[in-house]
Amino acid sequence: MSHFAKVVDGIVVQVIVAEQEFFDTFVDSSPGFWIQTSYNTRGNVHYGQDNQPYDGIALRGNYAGIGYIYDRENDVFYPPKPFNSWIMNTNTWLWEPPIPHPSDGNSYLWDDDNLTWKALDLGQ
Repeated sequence: MSHFAKVVDGIVVQVIVAEQEFFDTFVDSSPGFWIQTSYNTRGNVHYGQDNQPYDGIALRGNYAGIGYIYDRENDVFYPPKPFNSWIMNTNTWLWEPPIPHPSDGNSYLWDDDNLTWKALDLGQ
């Protein structure tokens, strides 16, 4: 089975699982087009069933989700921009903050107004 994303005006509006043969006979007169996406691709890396990077070919940057953007020029899917300050990494096709997430094991939320990570108080 394969996964296909319905793209309308560059935005994914639907994702389905179907056999390729389905599209040989499927008639869809609604606006947009269908394009294959891979459940095993994220961050422009193809992963195996063991969730480890695999030698397979990464298909279109990331698995398409509803609301994702399809960039026809680069033939990739990527998520909507989460914050105005975040920057697209065109190697992974994922958004990255201008300041890396702290790696101290604590939980943080991004504060876009102040361009900083704010520690969450989890009552610990």
